[in-house]
Amino acid sequence: MQSIFVNVKQGRGTSYELGHMLGKWHKGTILYESHKRRRKKSLRSYPIQIKEARKRVEEFAPHIWEELEGISDGMDWTLEDVVHEYSGYQGEWKKSGCSALMAEGFYARNYDYHPKTYDGRFLLWQPSEAYASIGFAQRLIGRMDGMNEKGLSIGYHFVHRKKAGDGFICCSIARFILDTCQTTEEAVELLRNIPHRHSFNYTMNDKNDRAAIVEASPRGVNVSYGRSLACSNHFRSRELQDENRRHLVESKERLEKLEEALENPLTPYRAFELFNHTDYPFFKRDYRNWAGTIHSSVYAPKTGRVYIGVGENRRPVVFSFYNWIKGQKNVITKIKGEVDTNLDFPHLSIL
Repeated sequence: MQSIFVNVKQGRGTSYELGHMLGKWHKGTILYESHKRRRKKSLRSYPIQIKEARKRVEEFAPHIWEELEGISDGMDWTLEDVVHEYSGYQGEWKKSGCSALMAEGFYARNYDYHPKTYDGRFLLWQPSEAYASIGFAQRLIGRMDGMNEKGLSIGYHFVHRKKAGDGFICCSIARFILDTCQTTEEAVELLRNIPHRHSFNYTMNDKNDRAAIVEASPRGVNVSYGRSLACSNHFRSRELQDENRRHLVESKERLEKLEEALENPLTPYRAFELFNHTDYPFFKRDYRNWAGTIHSSVYAPKTGRVYIGVGENRRPVVFSFYNWIKGQKNVITKIKGEVDTNLDFPHLSIL
């Protein structure tokens, strides 16, 4: 069993100022050095045209380009290198797990992935040009899951990365949605219009208890609405069946158990226990195969409360996000936990 932590950071200001802050935080850390090594490989893996990337980013979230410029200056990288590594346009993505439940009053999710790619940052973020949000960072500008000031919560679930298209990766798409959308319907519209690099499920819930699962690939998008929904790692619609991987037994079995959990009344706290405690079937320890649970999160849009656990069998750390938006200072600097793996987490050097 290994003790780990996630750094909690907060920022308010212009997108450029926040990006500059991110670059300063990131520079010199072990995670930064890991990204430098990855950059040499990724430059060979996929090309990027900076003019095309800028056009695409500014089409959906213009302020994000200013954040990338701030990162460039704060990290002393060229803008071309920052855009290639962190914009999420035409990036690569490994396989991963992830489960989610959406019901009246909450959005619950486990993030299942490999430790070596984990940013280890939980951000309370208030750009002057976009909606404020709270959630886990990925590739600096991206979000693994989160909720914005309008009560819209979102996360994603890997399906496959075969036949990749020209487009954005999942964590950048999640950030665009948090920054620019008020409701589930607005998020669905963005997902219909944005170009997708890989195939993912996107799950969301808003303040009106309007939940949705969006099956998105470079070749098509399908949407399912509801008030109580569950999602794992495969497409369910007839239109996108051919997009699925061949081996779906575990994903389908997990989905059945998630749907069974929705048959009983759930509070946000109870949903957190179901996802984070190893007595239940949703916490996974398959870290070497890119499918171990690193964090559990529950977002409650009506109250603005956010329940976070890092590692397994935790009591949730609770954030009052709407109070923070009004100016209350967050005093939590780290979220600590334990995971059953000896694999390295590069972010643990971050101060």
